[in-house]
Amino acid sequence: MSKEVILTNAHLVLVDSTLIGTLVLKNGRIKQIDEGCYKGKSATNCEGDYLIPGLIELHTDNLEKYIVPRPGIYWPSIAASIIAHDNQVFNSGITTVLDAVALGFSDENEIRSKIVDSSIVAIKYADRMKLLRADHFMHLRCEIPSVTVFDSFCTHIHEPLLKLVSVMDHTPGQRQWHDLSKWRLYHRDKKWTDNDAKAVVDHRKMLQQTYGKSNRKKIMSTCRARNIPVASHDDTTAEHCQEAWESGMTISEFPTTLKAAKKAKSLGMSIIMGAPNMVRGLSHSGNISAKDLAVRNLLDGFSSDYMPISLLHSAFVLHRKFGYPLSSAIATVTANVAQMVHLADRGSLEVSKKADIVRVRLIDNQPIVSSIWKSGQLILSSRY
Repeated sequence: MSKEVILTNAHLVLVDSTLIGTLVLKNGRIKQIDEGCYKGKSATNCEGDYLIPGLIELHTDNLEKYIVPRPGIYWPSIAASIIAHDNQVFNSGITTVLDAVALGFSDENEIRSKIVDSSIVAIKYADRMKLLRADHFMHLRCEIPSVTVFDSFCTHIHEPLLKLVSVMDHTPGQRQWHDLSKWRLYHRDKKWTDNDAKAVVDHRKMLQQTYGKSNRKKIMSTCRARNIPVASHDDTTAEHCQEAWESGMTISEFPTTLKAAKKAKSLGMSIIMGAPNMVRGLSHSGNISAKDLAVRNLLDGFSSDYMPISLLHSAFVLHRKFGYPLSSAIATVTANVAQMVHLADRGSLEVSKKADIVRVRLIDNQPIVSSIWKSGQLILSSRY
């Protein structure tokens, strides 16, 4: 039986309010929440800092950075790669992470097509060896215009760590890459001639026409049978959202236009946007900004995507710049996303919930992670 932990004199960010009070943790769970400060010597004085639930990340490509730290460089130690990744996400306040693994990229020059197995091996190995501080699960990103995606998907569908599947179509000329000039700019390192680029576009369109609909149908049927939540990706038109909803998808991940976001919301789909988009104030690929959805109440959650620290910052930007109550803003990176992927035991400061707690201090109006309790145990305590 673990020792009782008392955290007092803190701004507790609860489900629907914020109050100055005391949090009691025991046996890995939240035991008690009290308004006001505890006077005993055994308590940790949080000095007015915020206590929030551990952040929950649904979609991060961050592991890829450590498996392939430079183009063409594949790090020889899988364990070292995922531990380094875990350190970065955990120190950013993320206590639960769904590591995104991309399946179905058929271009042999694509990094992702080469590290699918390495990524999955890394996640499973580290989980089995208890090497990690955050809880790591899997998010399979399925690129449906592909010869191989369904077979690869079926290889991992019974994995207990699998919590989310997303259906993607990055064919140039639509969705995220409806502006081909942005697509060319993103791939400028490949130094394609115009003829090279046209050949790639034609090939990708052929794959889409040949395999896209069939793969979507088979993947969705498999996920429905196993009750695995599925996200659409880069919805651009109302038709994209309608198709996603009718096939059983419940999350619209990174809609690229206001029209698509409005349609997704009208259908009852949850909307995820990129946290870097919110922090920077614009999309890196020229699509709609998260702030345009925030002012219209069309936002349910954030993903850090390629920048782990952006998850915490996005919630405070939502509160500070757009007037969201802090409890609602924090929910976009905790409770709301937990609900989307059926993680009912975490994501909010409530009695009996998992005691994954992050202490946040504002320094020059920037949220800084000061301490982290994982399952009630103090794991990180910084000098801040």
